[in-house]
Amino acid sequence: MTQHVLHTTARLYLCTDARKQQGDFEQFVDAAFEGGVDIIQLRDKTIEAAEELELLEVLHAVAHRHGRLWAVNDRADIASLSGAPVFHIGQKDLPLRSARKLLHDPTVIGLSTHTPEQVDAAIAASPGRSGLDYFCVGPVWATPTKPGRDAVGLDLVKYAASAVRAADEERVGGVNLPWFAIGGIDHGNVEQVVQAGASRIVVVRAITEASDPTAAAQALLAALP
Repeated sequence: MTQHVLHTTARLYLCTDARKQQGDFEQFVDAAFEGGVDIIQLRDKTIEAAEELELLEVLHAVAHRHGRLWAVNDRADIASLSGAPVFHIGQKDLPLRSARKLLHDPTVIGLSTHTPEQVDAAIAASPGRSGLDYFCVGPVWATPTKPGRDAVGLDLVKYAASAVRAADEERVGGVNLPWFAIGGIDHGNVEQVVQAGASRIVVVRAITEASDPTAAAQALLAALP
């Protein structure tokens, strides 16, 4: 069911920290889901494992109430213990096959990509349950959430759109591999990302810094095809 939902309907993916400064984690994720966010990933390097598991219990409950998905970043042990339906890894994190061995069978796994070669490798890894379920392309624009990471620009978004389309045409039944553009995407530039070929996006500040997370999510969804 998780994989089916991600493949067919998930378009707006949100990454958020633990909201320590605001102290409103539960209220914030509830508002984001209310606005139409499909997946919320907790990504906060400043919290310890025990605190992360507690927050994931909250995120799980809110996501279940809205019928949406939630995700863990980087830590396969945390993903396994929490029963996360979605797990995301970077290029230098735990290898895909190793992560798959540690996780529950239905868990959806996503991967960050930053170059055409990495996009090609993600597409090649997609078939079967031992493979990849989705990938992200970025950062499209420089973002403080990924300090030191060079922006890839819209050209890589265009490349990903073309590469997935070509793979769909070549492979019997298509690759059926969802992908998301990520990195500095907000209400002012989301249309550029869509024009480059993306129909799914990952955002952070466009919602986490919004005075009205529900309205911010609704506006971003309205810009997506």
